Amino acid sequence: MKTSELKVGDYNPYYQTYINTLGGEADLLNVLNRQSNNFPQFIASIPDDKLQYAYVKEKWSVAEVLQHIIDTERIFQYRALRFSRNDATPLPGFDQDVFANGLQMKNSTKETIIAEYTAVRASTIALFASFSNEVLKRLGTASDSPMSVGALGFIICGHQRHHRDVIREKYL
Repeated sequence: MKTSELKVGDYNPYYQTYINTLGGEADLLNVLNRQSNNFPQFIASIPDDKLQYAYVKEKWSVAEVLQHIIDTERIFQYRALRFSRNDATPLPGFDQDVFANGLQMKNSTKETIIAEYTAVRASTIALFASFSNEVLKRLGTASDSPMSVGALGFIICGHQRHHRDVIREKYL
């Protein structure tokens, strides 16, 4: 599936920013696979002294942003699984700040973050690789909005790219 195949109503307009970062002809499995190689290299390139750095006191540290990316991927992956299996149960949203407040990232290392990211992304790739085009078009409801399985995959990718860009621009 390519981003150009997404239709109005496949996702809440809130997520348009993330999808826009990928371009109109991005192929979902290609982007998932490319990011699985590039993002660990990006994490490894972050200076050790920047991992616990936050550019403003109220903002998350680099490590917390990285964990947020992983947590969000898990949540959207779960949503995709539910919708792909025709589960029509509306799924609630999640409060990213509650998740972040529950983190204990002070002892995290780039190596542990990379290992967790790699495991989660491998699972995401396996899940989305198992979906036919028909399944990628299935809809469910999350956070009171319709979401297609394919849109969830693209949002995972765009969300990661968005936060990578934020880390580059504001933290490094």
